[in-house]
This record gives sequence, structure tokens and C-alpha cells, in this order.
Amino acid sequence: MATLSKNGTTTFTTPPGREIVMTRVIDAPRRLVFEAWTNPKHLPHWMLGPSGWTMPVCQIDLKPGGAWHFVWRRSDGTEMGMRGEYREITPPERLVSTESWGGDWPETLNTLILSGEHGKTTITLTVLYPSKKARDAALQTGMKEGVSQSFDRLAEYLRTVA
Repeated sequence: MATLSKNGTTTFTTPPGREIVMTRVIDAPRRLVFEAWTNPKHLPHWMLGPSGWTMPVCQIDLKPGGAWHFVWRRSDGTEMGMRGEYREITPPERLVSTESWGGDWPETLNTLILSGEHGKTTITLTVLYPSKKARDAALQTGMKEGVSQSFDRLAEYLRTVA
């Protein structure tokens, strides 16, 4: 199921099965979007989830089999972290990695596709869960709001570095 988004709107679809597909158009060239997604000097500026969080840990070993690890911190000291491993890297168009939040949350397989046209980039992020039940549980966490806010910040951040 393909869904396109308007510039400034993040679209979420749940095809039959175990996936969540997030789509967003960003007013920036895809090479710059890929760089912002894979470089630890850029990520902490935009990938923050809900308002009020910072990213004090952003470690990236950008190679197939390389690990990544992010930790977010809220002003009250609450922390959450996730980690994963890169499986495929094809700059500036494709990035495949695992993602694990730890605890009871299952590992997912995330596929980022960036397609560019006329200086804009369509981001399509597909998250594959091990079961429909796990996917549906993730949707109940406020994930949509966090992802939407992060994509809003990405668009704004890229305007400042373009």
C-alpha cells in the first residue's frame, strides 16, 4: 500500500500484516537528509521524540554489521534508549537496520528509503514487527506523535544547514 504525504505532513499506514509505514516529504535534497539521518553531529538536533527530551548519547558505526546506540533524556532525568545494527547501507537512498528498545519490546527491522525530486525528499520508513500484536502495541505508545515531531524538527533543522 503506497501513501504519499504532502510537504509538512507525516502519513502513517498499516498494511495488512506486521508493518507500519511512515511517509514524509522534506524540502531538502536526499543527500542532505541521508547525512542528517546517519551522522551523529546532526541526529541529536532533530531525532528527539516528544518535546522536552535531549539525546546525550548518539553513537553510530555506519557500516554493514556496525552498531548504533541512542539515549534520550528528559529534564527530570528519565532516560530511554535504543540500539541496533546496520544491515544495508546504500547512500543516499537506502538504510536497513534493526532496532531494539530492550525490555519486553521486540526487535524490529527498519527500512528507510529516500527518493528525491526537484530538491525535495520523500522519506519512507517501514518498520517490520515480529507480529501484528507487537505492531499494534507500538502504535498505542504515542509513537505517531513522537515520529511526527521528529520529522517536523528534521525539516526545520535542514532549513538551517542547507
